[in-house]
Amino acid sequence: MAAAKKAVRKKGKKVASKKKASVSAKLQIGKDVWPLERDVLFRPDRMKYVRKLIKQEGCVFCSAAKEAPTFETLCVFKTKHSMVVINKFPYNSGHLLVLPQRHCGDLLKLSDDEFADLQNTIRMTMKCLMDVYDPGGINVGLNHGAVAGAGIPDHLHYHVIPRWSGDLNFFPLIAETKVLVESLEQTYEKLWSNLKKYE
Repeated sequence: MAAAKKAVRKKGKKVASKKKASVSAKLQIGKDVWPLERDVLFRPDRMKYVRKLIKQEGCVFCSAAKEAPTFETLCVFKTKHSMVVINKFPYNSGHLLVLPQRHCGDLLKLSDDEFADLQNTIRMTMKCLMDVYDPGGINVGLNHGAVAGAGIPDHLHYHVIPRWSGDLNFFPLIAETKVLVESLEQTYEKLWSNLKKYE
């Protein structure tokens, strides 16, 4: 009996010793790293866009409007007057643009048919995103004119962006960079097959 108690005490001392060593090792990790080691996401292709170095010949949306929906144009769906395009530099996975096919930068200059079709396409796009991504919410926004922040002010486009709780931190605010959980190809495949259901 005494031998058993002695063995238990000895085992207890070994466990305590291992725990101490583990805590000590954890405290040592990174002690020589200065100022702070962090993971880095390199996206040099985005720098040209941020600095507006990419000069597009003509209107990128009009080019997409002339062709059938393909991944090359990022257009995933068309109606009689509108189309849905994947944002090339998305804020979140599933970030879409809904816009008129006709080149027009003023909402007030759309015909009644174009306007009604555009609004219905926005609603249909929201339904699709809710079904495919199951987000907690959706941002829908239009920057009307260059002064209001439109990147392509001569061709109206609504941003439709799925949102999840906690999806935004300092990184996109400070570094103008967003880490996404899927590629544009994956987004296209998901939405290409699903948007047709809502026609």
